[in-house]
Amino acid sequence: MQELIAADVAAEHAELLPQRDTMLFDINVAPVIAVNLAIAVNAATIGSTASATALQMVGVLQH
Repeated sequence: MQELIAADVAAEHAELLPQRDTMLFDINVAPVIAVNLAIAVNAATIGSTASATALQMVGVLQH
């Protein structure tokens, strides 16, 4: 990788992108869903314990 020189940066050109008129609404939707499920059953037993562990999953979908 080459070292960056100030003259190289000064030689770069930038321009603004045109506004996107193809979209009817400027809406950014990112629904987030988190699920954490666990169940422990301790039925018809005397002096016993029940424990449950759960993994949590998070999903994000962005358009």
